[in-house]
Amino acid sequence: MKRPRLSAVGPRRAKLHRKTTETEIRITLNIEGRGKYQISTGIRFLDHMLELFARHGGFDLQVLAQGDLDVDQHHTVEDVGIALGEAFDHALGDRRGILRAGYFLMPMDETLGLAAVDFSGRSAAIVDTRVRASRVGDLQSELVPDFFEGFARAARTNVHARVLYGRSSHHKIEALFKAFARALRVACSRDRRMKRMLPSTKGLL
Repeated sequence: MKRPRLSAVGPRRAKLHRKTTETEIRITLNIEGRGKYQISTGIRFLDHMLELFARHGGFDLQVLAQGDLDVDQHHTVEDVGIALGEAFDHALGDRRGILRAGYFLMPMDETLGLAAVDFSGRSAAIVDTRVRASRVGDLQSELVPDFFEGFARAARTNVHARVLYGRSSHHKIEALFKAFARALRVACSRDRRMKRMLPSTKGLL
């Protein structure tokens, strides 16, 4: 799979096909989208999270994933995170002219979720969902951190996501995905004052 050479002054889109012995995933991403989505992963709650991720981020997103769900959900959830991270990495190109970092506090009724991201070129993920239920809808809730960790590795990005407080397990996970989407929306935004510059003193991201 060739990595397109894109920059922040051109179209920021990516299309990829990721296939392993455990999963097969096709993703189409347009960062300058309108929040349109077409999602099918075989896990309905994950579909719902990716749908609201696209809408709140303003990204056009298509995800078609088939995984060995007869074994476990782990491979599918983690690999969707990896593939989505790869799509953002490709679409952002050399990352010139972007704000690079973003954060958002997302209220979801009685719950408050926080997400902060930095397209630093280095991967790190710290995730605290505060979810104690083993499943939320049809999703194994312990896999939510695996999704964000997969994204962080593939996108070469710092991801910090934390539920500050809340009661509903559904609301906790939803608040994180919405906050994550809006933090990414800021981080991917173009900085008009520095549109030709790399947002780093190192000269490389």
